[in-house]
Amino acid sequence: MSPKIWYQSASKLPDFVYDAAQASAIDELDALWYRLMDFKTKRNQFLGRSLRSPDVPNGLYLWGGVGRGKTFLMDAFYECLPYRRKRRIHFHNFMAEVHHEMKLLAGKNDPLIALSDSIAKSTRVLCLDEFHVDDIADAMILGRLVEAILARGVVLLTTSNYPPDGLYPHGLQRQNFLPAIHLLKRKLTVLNVDGGNDYRMQAAAREPLFIVANDAEIDAASEERMDALFEKIAAGTQRSEGHVEIQGRMIPVKKAARSVVWFDFQELCCGAHAQEDYLEIAHRYPTVFLSHIPRLSPERAAEARRFTWLVDVLYDNNVRLVASSAATPEKIWSGSAAPGEFSRTASRLTEMQTKHYLELPHHSQNVTL
Repeated sequence: MSPKIWYQSASKLPDFVYDAAQASAIDELDALWYRLMDFKTKRNQFLGRSLRSPDVPNGLYLWGGVGRGKTFLMDAFYECLPYRRKRRIHFHNFMAEVHHEMKLLAGKNDPLIALSDSIAKSTRVLCLDEFHVDDIADAMILGRLVEAILARGVVLLTTSNYPPDGLYPHGLQRQNFLPAIHLLKRKLTVLNVDGGNDYRMQAAAREPLFIVANDAEIDAASEERMDALFEKIAAGTQRSEGHVEIQGRMIPVKKAARSVVWFDFQELCCGAHAQEDYLEIAHRYPTVFLSHIPRLSPERAAEARRFTWLVDVLYDNNVRLVASSAATPEKIWSGSAAPGEFSRTASRLTEMQTKHYLELPHHSQNVTL
């Protein structure tokens, strides 16, 4: 079925929420679907009787904030499209493949053109999720690669948190990437799906985001709840486990995705971390999970100080915090008298769970340290 017919069917489901921006995107996806179906028919005729190959349809660039349903829309379109030569891949994985293939093709006169030929041979419709550029090597490769695959008839559908003009905003030698931006704007229909609804956080907001767990049984349950919340918020994004690189050092994490990361208090507040570490985390991740916040006393003043730094930085950048703790915010500090800065920390932790705070835009989506 076409995307619009699919969307109309989905609208009859009990939990469906109408979103004008998504409905507008469905109209564009539906139009692209029909152009691709018409192209396929005419292409088959060309191979048989017609003397002229049809023009390849232009693709689509969907952009908007985190959790606006871009991946949901792309996946729906992909499932609706009855093409054999189609591929849907996360942008991070795509670039890893590109670098790998470029090494294998190093003996060719122009490895990038050889790679473009290979992509065009196997793929008519390429769906890239979470298109972004934050590395000069990627920027230099992408400029030529996008031009080459579009010239070879690949139809590109991509999602991104940024408009084309917002890609690689402060990058080294950005002027060399500007032709690629102009190409994307010329060859793709650019559509903003920022309707204002963050569906990931709406799903999470039905659950408490600050979970008090003060014994082993409750703690195990809190871990399960946090894991479920993480899966809701990270839905449709590339996952990684083990470590993330912060300020040139590998920091252990429980889980990580492009827009959300999950740390344990022991790893983030008990080691040799400075405010610069927390700034990089706040700039990179709109949502941070923090497990096992303990009760803090004067004997743990160093950990308490780092924790106040962390909360201040997250708060100042409108980062959403999902946490499990041995006590409520006002009782985390268990000394005889709470220091002034920790009173502020407790107040901010409470405010960070409010609907007003959760609806604030992440300050640093376009910040490069």
